[in-house]
Amino acid sequence: MDIFSAILIIVGLALFEGISSFDNAIINAEVLGTVGKKARKWFLTWGLFFGVFVVRGVLPFLILWAAAPSLGASGTFFATFQDNVAVKTALETAAPILLAGGGVFLIFLFFHWLFLEPKKYGFPGERYLHSQGLWFYAIISIMLSVIVWYALKINPMMAFGAIIGSSAFFITHGFKQQAEQSEEKLVHGKGNISDISKILYLEVIDMTFSIDGVLGAFAFTFAIPLILVGNGFGALIVRYFTINNIERVQKYIYLKNGAMYSVLFLGLIMLAGAFGIHVPHWLAPITTFASVGYFFMKSKKLLV
Repeated sequence: MDIFSAILIIVGLALFEGISSFDNAIINAEVLGTVGKKARKWFLTWGLFFGVFVVRGVLPFLILWAAAPSLGASGTFFATFQDNVAVKTALETAAPILLAGGGVFLIFLFFHWLFLEPKKYGFPGERYLHSQGLWFYAIISIMLSVIVWYALKINPMMAFGAIIGSSAFFITHGFKQQAEQSEEKLVHGKGNISDISKILYLEVIDMTFSIDGVLGAFAFTFAIPLILVGNGFGALIVRYFTINNIERVQKYIYLKNGAMYSVLFLGLIMLAGAFGIHVPHWLAPITTFASVGYFFMKSKKLLV
């Protein structure tokens, strides 16, 4: 991998992590406004270390290691930088399983947003699809059945990966729903919740929201060091806007649209890779830049 490709991947990862964690930044900002100075400082120091290095560093490492345990710890960390034949073989065997799971997760995430979540409508037809929310469950069920059917013909473990991806979506979605329901109680101080409890809650929510970025990162690369750096920068961006410019960012009303369409493209890229279709390494970052850039400019026009 040349230096230009590495930089392109890191920048793409940082942008995707930052934009996909925008909802997380809003929750953080609102809850942090209700805690004391000491608790806020702790979250922005030790909480930053945990969110950037532990969650976004260790989690992708553990996911890749679980998919390819034969790589070992060092082999997993440096897998894409080694010329060892055994390492490459293990990575090639594990890749379809991981890509299928991540692809299903991201595509389900997009369709949930498209059919069920409140949004600013960026494209014609989004309003109509949003009004047909009941079709979400039928569509993803049929989609999962088709993916599993064709995956079984190639590799049963790849089909299992797709099932794991769908399970991960519903589990994390449940946590996110709970976060939204609990946010009002935390912000308005109902139940005399301590600052420590609020900070611990934010750490759990941060871990939940990071799943999107961590799984999406594998559409960019399997290189754990690059994922660590790219997602780390993205997490720093989220923390920056949490404490400085969250109201300004919220004025760009279509940014969430850009994030979700990039989620769709990354999910399709991962599924294509799982089924053996060659995808250029530059496609994931370029589609992310294009999606976010388009909706950023669309939002900016409304501010002029």
